[in-house]
Amino acid sequence: MILSLAAVAAMSSGGGSSLNSSSPLDTFDSSTSWSLAEDLSNSSSEPVVRTLTPDLQPATTAVAIQEVNPWDIALCVTGTLISCENALVIAVLFYTPTLRAPMFILIGSLAVADLLAGLGLILNFVFTYLVDSSVEYVTLLSVGLLISAFSASVFNILAITVDRYLSLYNALTYHTERTVTFTYVMVVVIWVLCLTLGLLPALGWNCLRDESSCSICWPVTKINAVALAVTFLLVFALMMQLYLQICKIAFRHAQQIAVQHQFVAISTTKGVSTLSAILCAFGACWLPFAMYSIVANSSYPVIYTYATVLPATCCSVINPIIYAFRNPDIQKSLWMACCGCVPSNLSLRPRTSSDV
Repeated sequence: MILSLAAVAAMSSGGGSSLNSSSPLDTFDSSTSWSLAEDLSNSSSEPVVRTLTPDLQPATTAVAIQEVNPWDIALCVTGTLISCENALVIAVLFYTPTLRAPMFILIGSLAVADLLAGLGLILNFVFTYLVDSSVEYVTLLSVGLLISAFSASVFNILAITVDRYLSLYNALTYHTERTVTFTYVMVVVIWVLCLTLGLLPALGWNCLRDESSCSICWPVTKINAVALAVTFLLVFALMMQLYLQICKIAFRHAQQIAVQHQFVAISTTKGVSTLSAILCAFGACWLPFAMYSIVANSSYPVIYTYATVLPATCCSVINPIIYAFRNPDIQKSLWMACCGCVPSNLSLRPRTSSDV
């Protein structure tokens, strides 16, 4: 949801320059010299007619260069990093036939969402500084792509959490064809919902005609931004509840296996620490932006918007590390693709969805 922040900054700081540019004197080109020419045909006592005529000299056109905001550069660099990471994940999943389990389907969907988010950040920079951003369809295209991509990223993280919970709660029936079908249905529902959210600005939920109704992310309306923020808070609360249930099930399994009690206890404690790190990273990235979207509007300083948007985009940088590169199967595929070998210290134990 990183929208035309540079446009907002320009609107808030460019008022004085726009007044100067409308001065009548600016219509005369400074590179053209002007001279007074007399009408020599009037040789009588009639008043001499003087006309102001320009000398025919090559004129140079002054090109106004828009100053690049450092925050936009940071967002563009972040988008490039996001795109590279997730493109690597998608390539590994696509060219490895053994990675077709429900868990990898969800990881692939998350990688596609984050890849689109990274490309959206790059396109937003291009549209702001290299393309005429005053064209409505350009702005709405950038807005729709970013809303759809980041929404899909958040919902795919929720889907991965649900998948992990079901793999523990229904451990005996999880590895069935029904699970694969359920996973594909869940992915389709997520993308249909997120594409619909991305189309809302183009369908009229924008503040292009009424700037007083704008949120901190132009041209999204305040109502739309609050609805998205509240939806995120509900998703985050549901994730916390699911991870809490995962921890309870894991501890219950640890107590039931008395022979491996010490090993399982250590493993469970490590798993709980990993879950806590995942939730803390997700909350630290998205909560500031969600809360600020609820309380603030377009009249607030744009630097606060940038300061909350940048951590939110960093969540898409962390996602491949948490959900893909930590997976031993994906690590093995990466090693095979890079050097044709697998390190001896790499765990070859089959990875399940309940692993964190």
